[in-house]
Amino acid sequence: MNARTAPIAAAVLLTVALVGCSPTAPSDGSGAESSASADPSTSPSESATPRPVLTPPTITMPTDCRAILSESLLDLLADVPLNDKAFAPTGVQDDGSLICAWGDPKADTTGLVTTISVVPREEAMADLNKLAEDDGFTCYQPDAGVRCEKTWENEDYPVTDGRTLYWRDDVLIDTKYSNLAPPGYTADIAVHLFGKSTPAPTPTTSPTPTPTPAA
Repeated sequence: MNARTAPIAAAVLLTVALVGCSPTAPSDGSGAESSASADPSTSPSESATPRPVLTPPTITMPTDCRAILSESLLDLLADVPLNDKAFAPTGVQDDGSLICAWGDPKADTTGLVTTISVVPREEAMADLNKLAEDDGFTCYQPDAGVRCEKTWENEDYPVTDGRTLYWRDDVLIDTKYSNLAPPGYTADIAVHLFGKSTPAPTPTTSPTPTPTPAA
């Protein structure tokens, strides 16, 4: 394992560990589970094959791209058009997700697009692991969520492109950007969605120093 592979492997292990975590409290050996299965009102087939429970997001999905940002972030984006029709589709989608596109359609590269959507834990962890393993994204755990990020040089212009993803409580904030990376952008959105601070520390698993990402 070379110097570059090791940090990526650590990121993969980080998210895989999250997949294995149970969303419910583990059994403490008190016998509560066995007494429940012994209930004569429960048939053997029902107790042997529990039905999956679909858990909706614990937050209200946002519908306004400006309302999810603080005044300081909005000030940084004051001169950048939002949801120009050239970037359609934007705004609230049929599935309840929200797409926010900041950028001037006349600009060659400068802009960012954020999609906020409902993504179940298993699906999200599989996708984030794949980004870490196959594409060299750095993943870590700020606060109660999982964040993966990567930056690279634009192929046509001397600017930095990147992508940052933050998943928490079945909600994914996914931002792709080029030459537009407001500091603390995704952390700011997370604060507005989840109601508590979501710091974005410098990743200790990054193989090389990277510019401050947008999300």
